[in-house]
Amino acid sequence: MKILSLHCDYIKFKPVKKALKDAKELAEKDKKEKEVREALVIFTAVESSDNEKIVDVLVENIKDIASQVKAETIVLYPYAHLSSQLAKPELAENVLVEAEKKLSKEKGFKVIRAPFGYYKEFELKCKGHPLAELSRELHVEEGKAIVKEPEITDEIRKRLLREISKTKLDTSKLKENDHRILGQKLDLFSFNEVAPGMVFWHNNGLIIFNELEKYWREEHKKAGYEEISTPQIMDAKLWKISGHWDKYKENNFITKYEGRDFLVKPMNCPGGMLVFKTRPRSYKELPMRVGELGKVHRTELSGVLAGLFRVIQFTQDDAHIFCTEEQLESEIIGVIELFKKMLGKFGFKDYKFSLSVRSEEKKDKYLGDDKLWKKAEDNLGNALKKLKISFERCPGEAKFYGPSLDVLIKDSLGREWQCSTLQLDFNIPQRFEVTYTGPDNKEHVPIMLHRVVYGSLERFIGVLLENTNGNLPVWLSPIQARVLSFTDRNLKAAGKVLEALKNAGIRADSDFNPDTINEKVRNAELMKIPYIITIGDKEEQSNTIALRERGQGNKPIFDMKIEDFIRKVKEEIEKRL
Repeated sequence: MKILSLHCDYIKFKPVKKALKDAKELAEKDKKEKEVREALVIFTAVESSDNEKIVDVLVENIKDIASQVKAETIVLYPYAHLSSQLAKPELAENVLVEAEKKLSKEKGFKVIRAPFGYYKEFELKCKGHPLAELSRELHVEEGKAIVKEPEITDEIRKRLLREISKTKLDTSKLKENDHRILGQKLDLFSFNEVAPGMVFWHNNGLIIFNELEKYWREEHKKAGYEEISTPQIMDAKLWKISGHWDKYKENNFITKYEGRDFLVKPMNCPGGMLVFKTRPRSYKELPMRVGELGKVHRTELSGVLAGLFRVIQFTQDDAHIFCTEEQLESEIIGVIELFKKMLGKFGFKDYKFSLSVRSEEKKDKYLGDDKLWKKAEDNLGNALKKLKISFERCPGEAKFYGPSLDVLIKDSLGREWQCSTLQLDFNIPQRFEVTYTGPDNKEHVPIMLHRVVYGSLERFIGVLLENTNGNLPVWLSPIQARVLSFTDRNLKAAGKVLEALKNAGIRADSDFNPDTINEKVRNAELMKIPYIITIGDKEEQSNTIALRERGQGNKPIFDMKIEDFIRKVKEEIEKRL
């Protein structure tokens, strides 16, 4: 079978005379011109190699195309000119009749079928988007549906290219320090409608991302965490056990593999359960702290996506702590201390704690019984009181599997963002039948803590960029130093300085263009580079550098030895200043 699909503003058609002697007589209403608006028109030619099974293939293909162009009305139009190897008229008409039934009754489309066996005159207006005109060749081979897509023509390719090149940031309503503007100016990241709500990290932005991950790994290793990595897509049965399949269904990306439902993970925790269950565990192994920098996907309406602050794909710095009830308090305290230490590294001090608990009116939204929930909420609240940390109690804000302690950070505009969070979970370990052998040689269910420090690395970077106006600390800056040549005479000496910086592990670049030194300095300042080094005749002769430090105004330091500068910067990087 061959089909040509046209997404049309309208199509008008009218039977003129019989093309087949045995064609059915038409009722008077069917002899008149018919106009159908906003329709997906499917011109079809059933071929001699087809059989009755081609109906299902045709229906599924029409459903696929209709979903892509968002069409609700289908016009089935027999069009013999698409093929020179036509099937017998009886088979061809029957295929269209059966397709009409399936599309209308089973798939819910409004279907109009043009008369079969008649010459017809028609007029249509096709829409202009890239998917408005598609042709396909359909087959059934050994019971399997085969679709042969036509080659992409040069015209279609150019249309598609125009579509994916349209993405442009509208800065008219954004503040000057908005992370989206900074991301563009500093060449950190971009977005494109081919992947809504997903970040395209450029080299500069990926340096920041990787440095945050590196710091995370170092601090978690010191705190006794092991790092794991779990698959991106896992069988639906895992998510049904965890509860995400039902309780989180509006946010799930579902796919299929060999007839089985799979889910692109919205959370990292179920994978962590399987790692714990790979072998019997003893109480001597607890507390067991397992961390994962895992990418997760959650569907969002396009209207709420907002740069790095609200995305579809993001990286969570998850960790799961399995412990006994006796260890719980010290583990909660340890997590809070880690929060304070890591957030303090970035200068965040204006934050508050909130305790999200279950809504008493809507208990059916949550997993687990009343006793478990009261026990979980009391444990978190008591730990906070013992640490003398004030907090706000928020009824109805808990996760479906347990209460949570959230850290809310204020950004430069006073908005609050939940980054760090600690969730106490009695439910998931029970649902997964996670156990350890206690000192009494009996099986016990561990208490589990979920927690993140950054939360979403993407959101954290957005908040960090806006709070610093892009003036990141030296250790996080994509370019830590830029070397400028005063004149062309100084190119060789400037090149040696650049090489020395790179050999010392400093992220450095250069501006050896034939611009004025003022232009070069201004360009470096626009890129928020912490250190600007100038090499002129004086510096070349004395084997020194002239140094401008970000934030110090136009007050260069002269006669500095390159060795002293390297020592200074390496210390700042090592101490993450």
